[in-house]
Amino acid sequence: MEKLIITVAVTGAEVTKQQQPNLPITPDEIAEDVYRCWKAGASIAHIHARLPDGTPTQSKEVYAEIKRKIREKGCDIIIQFSTGGAVWHKPEERIQCLDAEPEMATLSAGSCNFGDDVFMNSPSFMELLAMRMKEKGIKPEIEVFEPGMIENALRLVKKGLLELPLHFDFVLGVPGAMTGNIEDLVFLVNKLPEGCTWSVAGIGRYELPLAVHAIVMGGHVRVGFEDNIYYRKGELATSNAQLVERIVRIAHEVGREIATPDEARKILGIRREDK
Repeated sequence: MEKLIITVAVTGAEVTKQQQPNLPITPDEIAEDVYRCWKAGASIAHIHARLPDGTPTQSKEVYAEIKRKIREKGCDIIIQFSTGGAVWHKPEERIQCLDAEPEMATLSAGSCNFGDDVFMNSPSFMELLAMRMKEKGIKPEIEVFEPGMIENALRLVKKGLLELPLHFDFVLGVPGAMTGNIEDLVFLVNKLPEGCTWSVAGIGRYELPLAVHAIVMGGHVRVGFEDNIYYRKGELATSNAQLVERIVRIAHEVGREIATPDEARKILGIRREDK
């Protein structure tokens, strides 16, 4: 079985300091948080940028500052920027972060309900994201919130905009989208083409059980405050690193080794480092 890739989603676009006082917001806070998660065992950092007041932003300048501050710490974690932004960001805003030249970026493969909002990803916008990532040599992570999104991604493969094998991230338990039961994860994994890699991000109470199953199924895991702010029911996590450390412990207990960033690059077929 491949070594386990742990992604940490440190901030997201929805969680506030009022909900989770330890949420990193500024570039300095995000860089320090990512560094601690890297030391704990994470090999990918999934990044959403914020303004100083906590407002989500897709500004390429803020993303570039976050990347620079992470690298200044001597941290070789894979930096993955979110092109999802917040649900109210316009497509032209969401794509800006690619100009900050990350190694990876997310490509949400379709639209879905997202709480009381709709997360819009039109076919034309998906094609634009895929083309831009291909031009820049950025490895896409295909974000899947519903089963049909796998087929949307494979249509982009047929058009020559994406290349197999793909790396998928199943984001399960978002209110309004696919739930996060174990049978949902198994169903999605069984729909993937041979050779593709996958991780799972369980939202809220789904995070830990889905992570445990991913570990034993040979998949990979995403944790962090973007997805879940609690360590256990009623107890806020003290840090993103605490959530990473738990996954490392569980993986060790079942004999699954943890991938370093360079080992994760090899598993995912990342052929370049960010500039």
